[in-house]
Amino acid sequence: PAQSTAPPPPPLDQGVPTSEKAPIPPSAETAKPAAPDSPNPSSSQKLKTFQHSEFGSKEFSSVDIIKTKIKNLTPNIPIISEETVNLDVKNKNNTFWLIDPIDGTKDYIKKKDEYTLNAALIIGLKPAIGIVYAPSKNRLFFSYGKDLAFEINNGKKIALNCKKKNTDKIIGLENSGTTPNEVLVIYKKHKVSQTLRMSSSLKFCILAAGEADIYAASARAFEWDIAAGHAVLVHAGGFVTNHAEKNFLYGKDNYRNLPIIAKRSLNLEK
Repeated sequence: PAQSTAPPPPPLDQGVPTSEKAPIPPSAETAKPAAPDSPNPSSSQKLKTFQHSEFGSKEFSSVDIIKTKIKNLTPNIPIISEETVNLDVKNKNNTFWLIDPIDGTKDYIKKKDEYTLNAALIIGLKPAIGIVYAPSKNRLFFSYGKDLAFEINNGKKIALNCKKKNTDKIIGLENSGTTPNEVLVIYKKHKVSQTLRMSSSLKFCILAAGEADIYAASARAFEWDIAAGHAVLVHAGGFVTNHAEKNFLYGKDNYRNLPIIAKRSLNLEK
């Protein structure tokens, strides 16, 4: 890989208020239990069936690998993932990991190339570190602070700054399926001249790379689907808000996403 002069990642507790710090490792007596990191009892049979399916076994294998690595780094920070979360337990932590081992499930099953592996560290209920890997595209995106967002593409490390690459059009990204009217209204307001359908959290990273301009969605999916991409885009200089264009926090009830707007810039023409 090409050499880079980018500064190394800071300690995970650097710049975090004392009340929000997550020292590594904190005292076992003061660490909060990772209650959300257990299967939802009400759906245990469905989970068991999924786990033993061809796709499920691979996804759970990814979960195990990612969780093992994270636990070695931050043994007392809770890990919340789609495969093991208990939605009946309210989140009481301000610092936690959100992971999604395969986002873009349909793409993965159909052997398409837009699925991603995701991990985000949430500190103070805000994304502080984001990692998004698109293995079929050989693109790895990661960030750990303002102006500290990067992509490794075929061994080359590139700083992400949301600089526009398509100067003659404004590109909006859409999910698969029918685009809701509320999203069409947002795209009209922002003078979107072309739309592209794209799966997974890769959309946030494409905005951070300046390859598209805006992505809007109605309330859908869960926090682990967007947190890592959110971090990468914001650290690259972009914006992620609700439809009222207000910032939002993570750790919401049931980890449900709000309607969102992700933009690489406030002025999409530049």
